[in-house]
Amino acid sequence: MHTFLVEPMTVAQIASIVVVLAACVPDVRTRRIPNALTFGAALAAATFHGATSGWSGLLVSVAGWMVGAALFFPFFALRGMGAGDVKLMAAVGAWLGPLMVLWAALFTSLAGGVIGLAVAAAHGYHRTAVMNVSALIGFWRVAGIRPLPELSLEGPAPRLAYAVPIAIGTVATLWLK
Repeated sequence: MHTFLVEPMTVAQIASIVVVLAACVPDVRTRRIPNALTFGAALAAATFHGATSGWSGLLVSVAGWMVGAALFFPFFALRGMGAGDVKLMAAVGAWLGPLMVLWAALFTSLAGGVIGLAVAAAHGYHRTAVMNVSALIGFWRVAGIRPLPELSLEGPAPRLAYAVPIAIGTVATLWLK
């Protein structure tokens, strides 16, 4: 008979899951994640880690926030992702630290790709998506990597509530750790 040891989750891990699940509700409904949630979660994480681990805990939390924001900021700058998604990943980083947020971002990206394909298929958008990606790559080849105003989140493309992939990526990271 096999026995599996299950490690109890830490307060920071539970908090990160609560935050990403809480972000899913407004993001699915309105495609917006409230600043009060993202900044509040980051501030709570920094306060918690500072109070429980001193300056080193505070620094790890701030570093996690910075890494989480830095990983998704380029997609926001290129108009492929909303600011709330960037701030949510930063909040996850503040709770989990810089190394764990790297894994969370990787698993989030994988989940986002799969869900994005499903959303595109559900809306009959695959052909347009391929043409848009081709146009974007061609534009970048000529003009350098920068936003192409004709291709942005404001267009007719179906939008993905990215808090859902962030939640999946965060949970997967904690499950596989």
